[in-house]
Amino acid sequence: MLVFSALSERQSNQTSPGRPTMCRSCGAIIGAGESQCAVCGAPTAGQPAGTAAKPRAADRETIRFARAVLNRPNKFTIFLLIANVFVFLLMWDSSHLTSEVLLQGFPEPVLIVYGAKLNYLINAPNYQWWRFIAPMFIHINLIHLFVNMYSLMMVGPFVEKLYGSARFVVFWVVTGIAGLLASYLTLRPQLATGALGKFIFKDLDVPSAGASGALFGLVGVLFVFGIKFRRELPEGFKRAFGTGLLPIILINLFIGFVGRGFIDNAAHLGGLLSGAALALAVDYKRPGARSSITNVWRVFQVLALSVVALGFYKVARNFSSPLPPVVHSQNPQSVIFQNYFRAMNELQEKVSAVIHNNDRGDVALIAQKAVQAPTPDARAADLRNRLVVILSKLNEAAAAVSPGPNQEAAQPPPLDTKLVDEYTEWRKEYDVWLKEAAKTYTAEQ
Repeated sequence: MLVFSALSERQSNQTSPGRPTMCRSCGAIIGAGESQCAVCGAPTAGQPAGTAAKPRAADRETIRFARAVLNRPNKFTIFLLIANVFVFLLMWDSSHLTSEVLLQGFPEPVLIVYGAKLNYLINAPNYQWWRFIAPMFIHINLIHLFVNMYSLMMVGPFVEKLYGSARFVVFWVVTGIAGLLASYLTLRPQLATGALGKFIFKDLDVPSAGASGALFGLVGVLFVFGIKFRRELPEGFKRAFGTGLLPIILINLFIGFVGRGFIDNAAHLGGLLSGAALALAVDYKRPGARSSITNVWRVFQVLALSVVALGFYKVARNFSSPLPPVVHSQNPQSVIFQNYFRAMNELQEKVSAVIHNNDRGDVALIAQKAVQAPTPDARAADLRNRLVVILSKLNEAAAAVSPGPNQEAAQPPPLDTKLVDEYTEWRKEYDVWLKEAAKTYTAEQ
């Protein structure tokens, strides 16, 4: 995001002895010895009489534009930064303030309980839709938080000052959700092959979190803004917006390509494209904008903040659900429990896919992986074996109602409700065991 410092570097450039001054027209900092403001073009008050190069006249609309950007507040950028840091501190507290997690990352149970995106928890029968919202405010480790918050402070103020706080909040929430939705839709193991396939698609349902999708959305907004309004941008802004952002976008996409095994590139692309689409459709908040337009965006802002508040409420309620708490030590039993928990999650996701989507792909492979996973106790083994049997029954029932090769592909009839009820009862027993087992196997040693 270093491109966003170009404007401030230009404003404070010192080319001759003297002291920097402030532009009387727009309020920008003028480097010592500069004959005119780099932002609005207004001449400096103390320009020497013998200056050869005559400064260009300051355009009134340019001055109004510069004032609008430099003088508007960016309070919601600060609010988002504080909210992200606050949630990070809560997650650290849930990890018993251990220093290891700051660099190594929070344990998976902590990420899950705070709302990380996991497809199997969003899908039926869990329907935890709020996992499209909460991940915008949670981060994996301290480096992840620092990089994203630094980027927010570089990008956020420009977008908020240009478009106003109401539009900025809507942009953040909409592009953040769009990025997570893209991540959700690109969990396609069959397409995650080859360099390009692995760049976009994922083959494993692992926790996804971070504000990167929304940040890429803001970059998309500034990119389209710089192109859309290039004729009315002052010179100082043209280098930071529009095509000036292309190197930063390409560098980040290259980093995502190199780290395609662990970076959620689909979320980044979803945020970038949705931000660009919003900038195409939305005008920026010019000085003296009509109040009726502002009021409409205030309504959208309230709705966006309400969605975020509802997401936080659902996360708070999720703390009482039977998900395993923090792993305080990596003792052998804790490792066995965690591996078993992951295998059971994958097994339940496949059961849900068979019930609701008649998706029978890789049933045998997933069942085999679950059977091969070590179990922490006899009750866990019994629950695992019962679920494998239920999955086998559901697979056979789904095959029986599936259309033949010569029949039209249509929505198959629902499966036998007795099998679905059997799985529902199994879930209740599993949740009871999981709640107690988590206390036993993740206790600090």
